[in-house]
Amino acid sequence: MSSKVIERFPAGGAIAVDDLVQALRATPEGGPLTVGDERVVDFLVAFARRLLRPAVARRYPELASLGFFLRRGEITKALARVADEPGQLRFPRGLVFHVPPANVDTIFVYSWALSALAGNANVVRISSRSAGAADAVLEALNDTLAEAHPAVRQTQRMVTYGRDDAVTAALSAAADLRVIWGGDRSVSEIRRHPLPPHARDVTFPDRSSFTVIGAAGWLAASEQERDAGALGFYNDAYWFDQAACASPRTVYWVGDAARTEAARADLLARLRTVLDGKRPDVDAAMAVEKRVATYGLALEGVATAIHFDGNELATVELSGPGDIPRRWLGVGTFPQARVDALEELAPVVVRRDQTLTYFGFTAEELTSFARTVAGRGIDRIVPLGDALAFAATWDGYDLMREFTRITTVTTR
Repeated sequence: MSSKVIERFPAGGAIAVDDLVQALRATPEGGPLTVGDERVVDFLVAFARRLLRPAVARRYPELASLGFFLRRGEITKALARVADEPGQLRFPRGLVFHVPPANVDTIFVYSWALSALAGNANVVRISSRSAGAADAVLEALNDTLAEAHPAVRQTQRMVTYGRDDAVTAALSAAADLRVIWGGDRSVSEIRRHPLPPHARDVTFPDRSSFTVIGAAGWLAASEQERDAGALGFYNDAYWFDQAACASPRTVYWVGDAARTEAARADLLARLRTVLDGKRPDVDAAMAVEKRVATYGLALEGVATAIHFDGNELATVELSGPGDIPRRWLGVGTFPQARVDALEELAPVVVRRDQTLTYFGFTAEELTSFARTVAGRGIDRIVPLGDALAFAATWDGYDLMREFTRITTVTTR
């Protein structure tokens, strides 16, 4: 007897996984989906409009970013990456199985939307622990479905099921591509279930990220620019409780000691103002966890000082730049270290490092640093405030190209 899943989008009841796979393999009304299929584009644009409604965007600011990502102009840019070329045609891969993380409520929408835009049928596992923004996304998706072409309902599914290896195995066996988010352990667990010989995985394992701030650049910036920098730092770190792979978990200051001290004090004061206005929810249990984690760094000998500013903010002085703790320490916890020059951080970088957010550096300085690192780590270098701005290139993958396959045509 086939195991069952609960359909979340389109909203429905329980369905046998074998029946789900059969439905997704069927030819949709109006013919198979194509790369950039207008039936999907129209649906995504209408969905984005719902996310950008003031009531939704005020309650879940991260959904406004998703809404902007799915505007028609941005979709056009994404499709330009996989336009047909002379002698080279792009087609969908087929059925894509997505396994997103539970700790970042909306990440599944980005990879699903790009895969759908590439013309694939998709099935997305939604964690039973997902709530809040994820529920708002599912509500908006189902509302948009009422005016969508039937092909969208027939080819796009989001489901919830428990720890059922039989379901994961069945969906994996049917997939032409599998997308796994959520860390090393999740990737290893899902990979126990074989794919068809022609299929492969796109994986997003454990990653860590950090911020670099040029002390001289910070002090030379205008009041408005520094206020915007503090707000951007807040958005990067406090959305998703600093648990997103792109959220900065360490701050590096670049410059002499005197300027660094002045710049750091200024940023923390401005961040305190932002925190007083935003009032992020950091409960007592989280506050205790942060203290355990930070005092643990002191016991390990990598921290020389710890300072708590309420439950929302903790700073840790690292013994040296190489003592970066890449594990999650609790929302609002920022280990910090100083270096004289940006290049001094190159030996610190490892393959696990994903996003570098910055303030106070030129494009030439950042490009030079990236060349020095030479691909050993860091897949993204973005301005302070843009850490969580999802892009079609993520973790070094050009996702639109990953979600399509190429047929070449050679003529004499």
